[in-house]
Amino acid sequence: MLARIMAVRDGLRPSERKLADCVLAQPGEVITLSMADMAERAGVSEPTIARFCGALGCSGFREFKIKLAQDIAAGMPFIDQEVSPDDRAAGIAGKVFDRTLATLMQVRNNLSAEAVDRAADLLAGARRIEFYGSGNSGTVAQDIQRRFFRLGTPTVAYSDAHVYFVSALSLAPGDAVVAVSSSGGTRDMLEAVQNALSSGAAVVAITRSGSPLAQLATVSLLADVAEDFDIHSPMTSRISHLVLGDILSIAVALRKGDALRERLERHRQALSRHPREP
Repeated sequence: MLARIMAVRDGLRPSERKLADCVLAQPGEVITLSMADMAERAGVSEPTIARFCGALGCSGFREFKIKLAQDIAAGMPFIDQEVSPDDRAAGIAGKVFDRTLATLMQVRNNLSAEAVDRAADLLAGARRIEFYGSGNSGTVAQDIQRRFFRLGTPTVAYSDAHVYFVSALSLAPGDAVVAVSSSGGTRDMLEAVQNALSSGAAVVAITRSGSPLAQLATVSLLADVAEDFDIHSPMTSRISHLVLGDILSIAVALRKGDALRERLERHRQALSRHPREP
């Protein structure tokens, strides 16, 4: 929940940003407050708190506090540990691992099992799957596609926005797209997804909640990661998206059952006979 607040903060109304800053400053105290006490402390109205909770995907202040408490229990305070110029190797390693693990726990705690099931069902039944992403997300899309291409469904990954814009127009009902985007708001990605949907294909998005891509996709797996592009910070969104891709590929593989296991065994036997470079 802390990472989600940081991710959506800049898009909130001024009063809601004020509330977000209050929560981020003292998350441990917030979980002990009533809505009235929270409103008084932050200097906002109770309806503002209700809107704030809704923007974060919570049904109300009670659910918000439960999710916030889960983050605190999972160690989310580590996310604020920044690498400093004076850190030595051990300190750098510790902070990068702590921040990455905390982020993964955040994504895990907020991941919708229903969304995973729905996405896996769509992909397991797809005739063809295309993976789209640009920049760092393009690398992630390619990596996820490599997980899928052994599952018996034709797959391809595109990281060139012009190519996937055009390719999406050639899709048909029964096809599927996996669209990867940290921001979920790039014009090229949104236009390609609209092309895919207009062609009758299903779209699974790996992105952040509340983004235009999340709202447009058939189903979305959400990773609300406060990405920092400073060279001293780990790119935790990339790792989170890769893990979501692993979850999807395993869920699809399980749905394919014995037929896939037999196929993979044939692959293993063939590879064992294939000469390799020393």
